[in-house]
Amino acid sequence: MENTMLRNILLPILATFLFIPSLQAQPEVEGLVILSSPHSATETLDRLETALDKRDIANMRWSHHTKAAEVDIALRPTELMLFGNPALGSHFFTSRQSAGIDLPLKALAWEDADGQVWFAYNDPSWIADRHGIDDRSEVRERMTGVLQMLSKLATGEGSLD
Repeated sequence: MENTMLRNILLPILATFLFIPSLQAQPEVEGLVILSSPHSATETLDRLETALDKRDIANMRWSHHTKAAEVDIALRPTELMLFGNPALGSHFFTSRQSAGIDLPLKALAWEDADGQVWFAYNDPSWIADRHGIDDRSEVRERMTGVLQMLSKLATGEGSLD
């Protein structure tokens, strides 16, 4: 009797967690902020590119899956966007020029084996810590705010207008 009751309660709960895509666990990688996107990898970066262009933020795009296909390697959709605002990011360089390896900023959109699209970028705090930048907290906070806003636009949580 108790087993039947537990089954009747637990099975629907477990089924809910297994079959709702928005509850899928996001991958964890040190230093990355990773968000799910309801859009394709290409559309996610299209949205990011639109947001960057509207704000006159320089950007450049790279399609990993297109380049892989050119050498006969199958790769799920994976695209990278480099972008930056020298008026903001250069302040990290004036503290430690080695930050140039992590700037301009990058955003990556990819589709995993289950068809879920992910959007990721380097956390400015991680970049600052990596390079021992402890004298640019205002810049780090501003970068973080800008990246949060841009990621919401890219993943469809905000209006591109």
